[in-house]
Amino acid sequence: MEKALQQDLQTRREASLYRSRKTLDTAQGPEVVIKGKKYLAFCNNDYLGLANHPEVIASLKKATADYGVGGGASHLVVGHSRAHHQLEEALAEFTGRDRVLLFSNGYMANLGVISALLNKRDAVFQDRLNHASLLDAGQLSGARFQRYLHNDVENLATRLERTEARRRLIVTDGVFSMDGDVAPLPELVQLAKQQNAWLMVDDAHGFGCLGKMGGGVAEFFDLPQDDLPVLVGTLGKAFGTAGAFVAGSEALIETLIQFARTYIYTTSMPPAVAAATQTSLKLLREESWRRDHLQALIQCFRKGCAQLGLQLMDSASPIQPIMVGSASNAMALSDALAQQGILVTAIRPPTVPRGTSRLRITFSAAHSKEHVEQLLTALERTVSPLQEDVA
Repeated sequence: MEKALQQDLQTRREASLYRSRKTLDTAQGPEVVIKGKKYLAFCNNDYLGLANHPEVIASLKKATADYGVGGGASHLVVGHSRAHHQLEEALAEFTGRDRVLLFSNGYMANLGVISALLNKRDAVFQDRLNHASLLDAGQLSGARFQRYLHNDVENLATRLERTEARRRLIVTDGVFSMDGDVAPLPELVQLAKQQNAWLMVDDAHGFGCLGKMGGGVAEFFDLPQDDLPVLVGTLGKAFGTAGAFVAGSEALIETLIQFARTYIYTTSMPPAVAAATQTSLKLLREESWRRDHLQALIQCFRKGCAQLGLQLMDSASPIQPIMVGSASNAMALSDALAQQGILVTAIRPPTVPRGTSRLRITFSAAHSKEHVEQLLTALERTVSPLQEDVA
């Protein structure tokens, strides 16, 4: 076994696809320390800068004193605390849905929902650039699984018309995690109604960033529950805490409680995290300046890249990828930026299709304009000489 595993690992190294963990010595934020060296980081998903917010930390500390540390059991045994219940009610009101159900993380939420709703008599249709958790869930559900061309409603329509499945579920990211673009949800809603299909959106990267109140794609496109019946969000990104939730009708949530195995058979998230998330939800909704500042940083960055002649992908979200192409070039550019004290992750297959490796730059409301200017200066030194590879 050892020899076979080492051979597989060596193959990955030779393809420039080997991944290594970076161990932070500091709290999450725009400036971090790794192995004693300071870096300006542009690679976390803490979009609103709430992961290290003092009010959120204070809420966590207080709730730990009240509830202890662990959830202690699954929700259906004795692990569902008042803190969990209050957060579910607050998120239901926030999303404009009947009810919300908490999950331990986004991967488990997506696996749980799709497997609970579908079986071998059904069909699931997914955008080919969906997050891995959605794709895995579709394959594991037993339903007939199809991937339609990215954001191509016409291609999806053709596939829907050909199926005779009992249930047809359309699944898409709200904001795509590696490209930063937004799904064409109004068109998908219309198509779902025409084809008598259900629509599920994982808005992990939209909540907090899109919409006047941070309600994500549902608020941005003004999509009520009837138009968007299955809405998934994560709490470890713009909310700055941990966990995930599914929002929808009374019937949907009760179905998940009864049939979603990733909900039934796992310990609940620490109740103190649920309590802290109520504070982060309050900050997310009330402090709209965070979204305004974030958008200002994004526009500043895109303008600077245009002046440098760097081609960015079509994204108005905090996710601003620079396409590189080969995995080896992406790694070389990431390493060169790190030598200048700038931390940017190189994204390579299998996370993205072969030949589309990129530098995935993400922004947070905790960043300053000066941070963006430092990044642009480093990119000019590092990426501009290799524009033929970046284009």
